[in-house]
Amino acid sequence: MKIRTVVLLFVVLSLSAVSYGQNARDIVDLTNLLKVFLDGASRNDAAVHDRFWADDLIYTRSAGVRTTKADLMKNLRNAPAPKSDDPKTVYTGEDIQIHQYGDTAVVAFRLVATVTKDGSTEVSNYLNTGTFVKRNGEWRAVAWQSTVMAKPKNQ
Repeated sequence: MKIRTVVLLFVVLSLSAVSYGQNARDIVDLTNLLKVFLDGASRNDAAVHDRFWADDLIYTRSAGVRTTKADLMKNLRNAPAPKSDDPKTVYTGEDIQIHQYGDTAVVAFRLVATVTKDGSTEVSNYLNTGTFVKRNGEWRAVAWQSTVMAKPKNQ
């Protein structure tokens, strides 16, 4: 009886470790994908956007407008070339939380947009939530919601 219990416990723990290892790897992959995306978005890199978004994306922007990947890519590709005196925006992600459900994951984080122009810097914060699906071994964002964070009352 004791041997049976020990074997059963060993099997359960082994399966838990395998499952945890797969989730941990996916969480690292999703975190890295987000960081690469934010770096590329800071440079308006169309290839990075194309890799990040799923073709069937539903994106609700912080301005309250819903858009698709096709529209997003069209706007990105038709944007005028940046000028040397244009504001420079750098995007970073803070407080990243990832909940995985098999081949689906929800990624929530605080997007920090740091805009520099003429020597001055302005920082804006947004709460972003993305739903990712793993297809053909690649994570892609299928739904996205961005919300402007309220500024603290003392600012």
